[in-house]
Parts: sequence; C-alpha cells; structure tokens
Amino acid sequence: MTSAALRILVAGRLAVAPGQGGAAWALLQWVLGFRSLGHDVWLIEPLPAASTEDPGAALLRSRQRRYFRIVTRQFGLSERSALTRGEGRLGGGQSGERLARAVRDCDLLVDISGVLAAHELAQEIPIRLYVDLDPAFTQLWHSQGVDVGLAGHTHYATVGQRVGESNSPIPDCGNTWMHFLPPVALDYWPVVPPPARERFTTVANWRSYGSIEHDGTFFGQKAHSFRAYANLPGLTDARLEVALTISPGDRADSDRLRQAGWKVLAASRVASTPQAYQRFIRRSTAEIGFAKAGYVAGRTGWFSDRSAAYLASGRPVVAQDTGLDGQLSNGIGLLSFADPVEAAAGIERVRRDYDRHAAGARRIAEEHLDAKKVLARLLWQLGMTN
Repeated sequence: MTSAALRILVAGRLAVAPGQGGAAWALLQWVLGFRSLGHDVWLIEPLPAASTEDPGAALLRSRQRRYFRIVTRQFGLSERSALTRGEGRLGGGQSGERLARAVRDCDLLVDISGVLAAHELAQEIPIRLYVDLDPAFTQLWHSQGVDVGLAGHTHYATVGQRVGESNSPIPDCGNTWMHFLPPVALDYWPVVPPPARERFTTVANWRSYGSIEHDGTFFGQKAHSFRAYANLPGLTDARLEVALTISPGDRADSDRLRQAGWKVLAASRVASTPQAYQRFIRRSTAEIGFAKAGYVAGRTGWFSDRSAAYLASGRPVVAQDTGLDGQLSNGIGLLSFADPVEAAAGIERVRRDYDRHAAGARRIAEEHLDAKKVLARLLWQLGMTN
C-alpha cells in the first residue's frame, strides 16, 4: 500500500461521561495526529443507551450530545464526527447515510478500547486495529471471560510496552501485540512559560472498574498506588496538588490526603473540558504522576497520556515506575520512582535544575511522543505506508 492519504475511522469515548477533559484528549490526540499526517479522519462514539441522563429520551437532547458537539466543533470535527446509540442509531455530527457511506470507503478502523467491536459499521472496514490503553486489565479481564471488545479486530496494539514479552505475567490472549507510546498532537501543545508559583500537580481518577487477582498478584487501582504516597508532602516542601475524581464513599481517602498536606481539587471543576485540562497542566510547574497499582505490579511498561501532555508542554514529569526501564529518558525531564523517598528525591532534582529538566521534557515529547511519528510508525507496522 502506498503512503497516499487514508480514510481512517477513530472510535472512542468522548462524551459518555461529560466533564473529563483528560479523557477527551486521550481520544483527540489520535484524531488530530492522523489528521496532521494528511489523512481523512472521522470520529465516532457509540454511546450506551443507559449512559444518558434519561435512557428513554432522544439522544439529540442529551447532555452527552451537547458535550460531544461542543468539543468536536472546537477542533473542527463537526463534519466528520458522529455520536451513535450502541445499537447503531445515529444522533449527531453526520446523518446516518453519510456516515455509512464514509465507513464503506474507510481503509482503517482505530478502535480505542474496543468500543466499536460489536457495531455493525465496524465489520465493513478491512483493517481493524484494537487499541489497548489499559494494559494488564484488558488482558486479564478477557482471560476471565469478560467481554472487553477484543473480538472482531485484525490487529492489536497496546500502550503497555512489556505486554507480550516472554517473561510478562500478563496473558497475550492469543494475540500479537504491537506497542506504541501515547501520541501527542504537538501543534496543540506548545511550550509556555512556567507559572510564577511552584506547583507539582497531577490529575487522577481514584478508581475505575474493579481490581483483579491473578496468579497470586493483586492488580489494583490508582487508589491503591496513591495511598502509599499519601504522606509524600512530609518529605518535600514543594507544593503538591491533585485534581481528583473520587466518589463520596472514598471521602476518608481525600480527607487523609488533605491532612497530609496535599492540595486536593475537584477534577470536575479544574479539568472538565479539553481547554480546562490543558490550562491546569500549563499552570503547573511539573507533574508528580501515579499509575494504577496493576500497571506497577504487572511491570506493564505503561506510560500515561496525561504525562505525555505535561512533557509536551515543557513540564518535567516525576512518575511512578511501571517497568519502562529508562526507555523514554536518561533522567532529564522524566524521572521515575518506586517509593516515597525516591519520589521526593525526584522532585528535588527537578527543583534544583528546573530549566534543564523543562527543556528535556519537551525534547522527550518531540523525539518519542510526537503523534506524527507515533502514528506513522503504527501505520507502517500495519503495512499501510511504505
């Protein structure tokens, strides 16, 4: 296949839970990245009927559709996007006829987390790539009989750099996994001067779906990682902030973080839209980043799309070690830690030589995370470019 422009359909979650700017960016980076390579990119989100405020109401009047329309319009995607019911009814962006016609001519489906696997539109596309953003959990849930949408795809890719290795504790589910790093559409993430007030920050979901036990190893959530670092503010005089999505049932955890010295903000207030999420990162000095406990326990080599956005903005990242083993950095701009003492030491290293680490952060993004490079490599692996 030549390197001519392709028609690519990207499927993912943008509006199912409005008010999560980081989740929106995790999808947008792919759409904008492919578009920057000159491809004809379409975006579709199949919305489960039960996710709307009133499952019986018309999708046209839903909060999800309003959010979807606002975001897609802001990024020039109104004419190439659609929000659908899970069973196939279209409800925004394009008419059903036009979307169906576009899909018939698509060369590639990029199905993020398998959200379109069961949709009738998907099977019309010759190359169907499953994109795994949740390594270990995706494979373990599948191996335990949970449908995570793996079926129906022709190729598989994961952000877990160690998934599929012979010594990995993570099952490969009978698939050959290509590996990728989270893409960043760098044109949308320019370097801006750091804030006058020092702030080491992060954005976090305290929990997602449940934890897993596998071969005697516990694969836990962000909550299980973060609790081990609750007292980190006592090891550094840097200001530490987390924009947190946490349920009222976990109030004891958020209270403990505040009592330990963390500034706890509501992610729904400071990172609810793509623009707000981006502002939060730009107003940060650096990131202090945590991974799900399962990513760490499984030595998955996972790297965060959130951390990638910090790096692209020229913000150094001090991140929990998941098994990357220096793949992205020589210790300038991106530092890893395995315990609170190492985390505090990494923060102090960044503070002592901030300009050098800030420049190194952007350099990592340009060399390893640039969406044009990451996505062009994936297309090459799929045999779709020369």
